[in-house]
Amino acid sequence: MTAFTLAHTAISVLPVGFGLYAFARRGGIDPTTRAGKWYLGTMLAGTVTGFGFVATLGVTPGQVLGLLTLALLAIGTLTTKGAWRKPGYTQTVALTTSFLMLMVFLTTETLTRVPVGRPFASGPADPALIPVRLGLLVAYLATLGHQLMKVHADRVFDARVARFFAASRTA
Repeated sequence: MTAFTLAHTAISVLPVGFGLYAFARRGGIDPTTRAGKWYLGTMLAGTVTGFGFVATLGVTPGQVLGLLTLALLAIGTLTTKGAWRKPGYTQTVALTTSFLMLMVFLTTETLTRVPVGRPFASGPADPALIPVRLGLLVAYLATLGHQLMKVHADRVFDARVARFFAASRTA
């Protein structure tokens, strides 16, 4: 393993911890919190360093997914401020999906190398990874569904509070 590969691996594992902490603490990744900022920074660094393998491997499907991840991170951060860009559905979908991408990369890379000498999967296309990816998909859909219901409930509550105060001002 080269020094670059080790650095990329070390950087790429960090957003897993920050993302899990953000989900446990707030129910999602909020880019305005410290954990959210660390998640975005380490996720960006891990994704960008993944493009360093182009010279040795050529363009791979993982790098195409890396571009998608960068787009999701950009969408998630661009929806933090502004009247028309309030955090909500778009930010939630973008950042939760970026975490799914991270977990797909993590499980694929780990399971194609562990246990050493006789890995669980022979490569990214190995059918043995299908149950793992289905499990990630189910966890993603359950988490995202819960988050979107929470965003909806918060918006309904905010609208009711605004109507209440508007009605009490006119009365």
